[in-house]
Amino acid sequence: MTLLEIQRRMAEAVMLPLTGMDTMQHKTRDGRSMKAEAAAFIKPNDRLTSFERLEIYNRQYWFRILSAFAEDFPGLAAVVGPEAFDKLTRAYLEDHPSKSFTLRNLGSALETWLGEHAEHAGKRPELALDVVRLEWAYIEAFDNAAERALTLADLSQLDGESRLSLQPHLRLLHLLHSVDDFVIDVHRRQASQSVASNAVTGAKRSRSRRVPASVKREDIFLGVHRYENAVYYKRLDREEYLLLRALDAGHMLGDALDQAFASSPLEEDERPGRVQAWFANWAELGWFCRHISAAARRGAGKRLN
Repeated sequence: MTLLEIQRRMAEAVMLPLTGMDTMQHKTRDGRSMKAEAAAFIKPNDRLTSFERLEIYNRQYWFRILSAFAEDFPGLAAVVGPEAFDKLTRAYLEDHPSKSFTLRNLGSALETWLGEHAEHAGKRPELALDVVRLEWAYIEAFDNAAERALTLADLSQLDGESRLSLQPHLRLLHLLHSVDDFVIDVHRRQASQSVASNAVTGAKRSRSRRVPASVKREDIFLGVHRYENAVYYKRLDREEYLLLRALDAGHMLGDALDQAFASSPLEEDERPGRVQAWFANWAELGWFCRHISAAARRGAGKRLN
């Protein structure tokens, strides 16, 4: 057996989902005996069989990714409840196992997957999806790259045909529930309760809290961004959000303004002052950078991943 063959068999065994008792399966995915499989490339010692030695790695692998997933989505755990979240996590990770060198990407397909598996989304599936969108946006805002920000002086040189790009770390969200304060509170509680450890000895069970009554169904628009190495959620006006979305899609400034105010109730004479205030605030936050292509922007977004 070559080294590559050993590595592949080891990886397949280690990534095999645990049983309901958090132990290693006794059969491989294709129905072979796991004891025989373990004996094929792991030697026993005077204390443990080949199967038992392999089980240690299998359990530690799963405990680590279950723990990492729970750390990334505590708000979702609070919405669906701890037991449902545990089932959701295992089902999702079986469908979307880790394929990256970084655990940061574990939840990259969660929004799409949860939308297709409503049975795991609890009694309020739209609320669960909003929380997932916000928690994934937090991860991207924290990790994605930052380009050199344009200053207010740079922005003062723009005209109707100018194009702008948003910072790769900035995420724009239209949510159907006011979940921002709730998610912030859940993450703060998680951070205050977390305990650092060099080895995970058991699967981390999610500690969740009830969703407060203040989380109501309402349209909210958010900019999720990084500022001085911390992530913030900024509520946006509807027109403000539409303008940023249009600019992010590559539209010229004049066209983006037309789209933002197309169905706005704001009076014409109010609009210039609003736009001026928005751009001043965006410049202060460093939200704009020189215009880059969509392909280059995606690459910049992955630079720190």
